[in-house]
Amino acid sequence: MARMAKPEDIDAICGALPQVEFGFSWGDRPTYKVPQGPKGRGFVLYRAPHQTAIDPDTGQPYADLLVIVVADAHVKAALVEDPSVPFFTIPHFDGYNAVLVQESRLGEMDRDHLEEILLEAWAARAPKRLVREFFAAR
Repeated sequence: MARMAKPEDIDAICGALPQVEFGFSWGDRPTYKVPQGPKGRGFVLYRAPHQTAIDPDTGQPYADLLVIVVADAHVKAALVEDPSVPFFTIPHFDGYNAVLVQESRLGEMDRDHLEEILLEAWAARAPKRLVREFFAAR
């Protein structure tokens, strides 16, 4: 039986990928970046509560949003339109290849699926040679 995802799986999965660094982007936002160092590009970002993403049930900004990079608009559409996973988007992210998910809803999907999505996010931002070497070794 598949194990459902948990918020702590984000760190375990991202931290196990090659050349990943946990740092900050957009000023003070915790972000997983690849590769390590000044050329690192974010692929998972903990988004600050903002008026562009309001919980329809409470009318308040979401407090636990993750932004996860995706490979392209087709992948984004597939995740957002799939009712079996808790991903969504907002107008603020129109034209940007990323999806949003509340940490509190990660348990609605299995860990293996989350790992696949995070691996694809990493691959979308990692140097191409690193991606080739990683997949060749698997």
